[in-house]
Amino acid sequence: MQPVTIESLDQEGRGVAHCDGKVVFIDGALPGETVEFSSYRRKPTFELASVSRMLAPGALRVEPRCRYFGTCGGCSLQHLEPRAQVAVKQRVLEDSLWHIGKVRAELMLPAVHGPAWGYRHRARLSARYVAKKGGALVGFRERRSSYVADMMSCEVLPPRISALLGPLREVLGSLSIRERVPQVEVALGDAADVLVLRVLEPPTDDDAALLRAFADRHAVRLYLQPRGPDSARPFHPPEAADLYYTLPEFDVRIGFLPTDFTQVNHAVNRVLVRRALALLDPRAGERIADMFCGLGNFSLAIARSGATVVGLEGSAELAGRANQNAQANGLADNTEFLTRDLFRIDAARLAALGCFDRMLIDPPRDGAAELVKSLGDGAPGRIVYVSCSPATLARDAAMLVHARGYRLAAAGIVNMFPHTSHVESIALFAR
Repeated sequence: MQPVTIESLDQEGRGVAHCDGKVVFIDGALPGETVEFSSYRRKPTFELASVSRMLAPGALRVEPRCRYFGTCGGCSLQHLEPRAQVAVKQRVLEDSLWHIGKVRAELMLPAVHGPAWGYRHRARLSARYVAKKGGALVGFRERRSSYVADMMSCEVLPPRISALLGPLREVLGSLSIRERVPQVEVALGDAADVLVLRVLEPPTDDDAALLRAFADRHAVRLYLQPRGPDSARPFHPPEAADLYYTLPEFDVRIGFLPTDFTQVNHAVNRVLVRRALALLDPRAGERIADMFCGLGNFSLAIARSGATVVGLEGSAELAGRANQNAQANGLADNTEFLTRDLFRIDAARLAALGCFDRMLIDPPRDGAAELVKSLGDGAPGRIVYVSCSPATLARDAAMLVHARGYRLAAAGIVNMFPHTSHVESIALFAR
């Protein structure tokens, strides 16, 4: 096999090299390294491969902390020095903005980052009973596979939850419905730890006794989810968990249900909200839109400034809980939460909402193309865009800059998911 030198990393954290006129994407290789590789997928213009032999390791390579790294698909960058991970993600953002959107930020912001380990307050773990493995497996999927990784710990889960993987495997493997529990969702708040078991059939009385004993022994609250996310209900203890997280800088407490979307990394979320508010610079008396507002993560912090906030959210359930959070925080008088499908909004529907002085946009991976297209002459003079996809941010930035007259005043990454290739970012558009 011909040796190759790794030139860069792609958006999936794979090493990029060229060989015989093809681009080769190599799992586990880092920039500057010389490797031999073994291809597992060949196409006319590119190949996907993994390292078969390391000839010259790079200076940025470190020993992965997790013993399952390379098998478990939960992390892809533990072998890269943490500061270099941040630099790679910043480059991914800059390259996306330029190559996709043909825009460059006037100012690249310092990266938002926080703890590198034990940071995941939300996780969706797969479960599967495999007799040949000795019982139930609980964990993330294996890399490039539908199999569940055979793991007894996880370095990105909080230690108390990582320590539960073994006991959780034991109790699930002892149930009569052990082959009918395909998923365990972890939802952690400031005062409660919840595990949501996806159950394809109800537990028997004996199963229920085992699950109650597990919950009591490990001080967790169990929910059962027989169908979709909205079907999750408390099992033991039978009362609903008091799940919430706080934004102390803004004196805000945000309640949520175990299957609601919340940010995975609570520590980084606090810094993200601070950064977003600093860029948005809300003023008392202004009218500000929070698009894709969810539970009110940004809305309530903005409302603390004295501004009037209108939050728009596609899910009526989330919008309702955002309103409950506003009431609980004494912010109901200057907040309003509306249910709107922002993927189908147009100029007329947006104009019907009235004028806004400033706007925050925090869409899912699909971005906010229809919303951006709907902005007219009366659009806000300042927009803060929080993104979980550099590609869709770049696409929407092109529209804002080239068709709507905004400047991309600033942009930077938010390292919400250390040791993964996932890139969150924040951008400021002004005109």
